[in-house]
Parts: sequence; structure tokens; C-alpha cells
Amino acid sequence: MLSPECVHELRAFWLPNMTDVGLDRLIDLMEKGSPMLVHGYFTKTVPMGCLASHVAWNHPATSHLSVDAGINWLHRVASLDPATSYVIREWDSRGGDNWELRADFLAELKEHRHPSAAIRAAAKHHLQTQLHFPFPK
Repeated sequence: MLSPECVHELRAFWLPNMTDVGLDRLIDLMEKGSPMLVHGYFTKTVPMGCLASHVAWNHPATSHLSVDAGINWLHRVASLDPATSYVIREWDSRGGDNWELRADFLAELKEHRHPSAAIRAAAKHHLQTQLHFPFPK
């Protein structure tokens, strides 16, 4: 089980700043148990990185960076201190090979998958019903 501090940070700082592609990337890596998702350091060798690095490589503000992408994303985009991030500390201290930890993170990530797409679809449906004509797909 993730600590309350980790869950709060994930929901308040990580998820709102992730792109849909970054979120999908983490979900995919966790579901596969991929060795590309590492713990204990931000980037071992590109493309092996921690949670923050994979998010950063799929974010427009940090996608051009390599080894320091995760640190920059945490600091500049998520407004977190990489050294004190509860998410990073929990991931590193309990180990990425801990399947219970991966399952807990995966559940949180899947719960927030594509909220922006769902909001756009709901808004489009609302407009269609209010205006009584279909939008092209």
C-alpha cells in the first residue's frame, strides 16, 4: 500500500502535470514489468529511467533532455524537489521489483487515465445535444 503522502503527491503534482502519452508509458512499463523502468537512480542509460524520467521523456517541456530529464520535470513542471519527492522515495526505497508496489502505483495511474479525453468527449456530447447537430469524428 502506498503511503498517504505518496498518494497525495501523485494525485496533486504528478498526475495533473503528466501528458496522456507519459501516463500511458508508465502504465505500459508497469504492466509488462519492464526492465526499462528502474529504481535507485533517475537514468541508468537512456532509455532506462525512473518514473520521473519516463514521464519527462514524454512531456513537451522536457522531452529534449536525456539523463537529467526526470530531475528537470520534477523541479520545473511538477514543482517538486527531486530529493524529497515522496513518490520517488517510495519507489526507490521499496524497489521497482516489488510487485505489490507496482500494482498500487498501477491502480492509481489507471484511475486517472485520459481524464482530458473523457472531458473533451463529454463536452462534445453536451454541445451536440444542445445544438442538435453532429460534429464530424
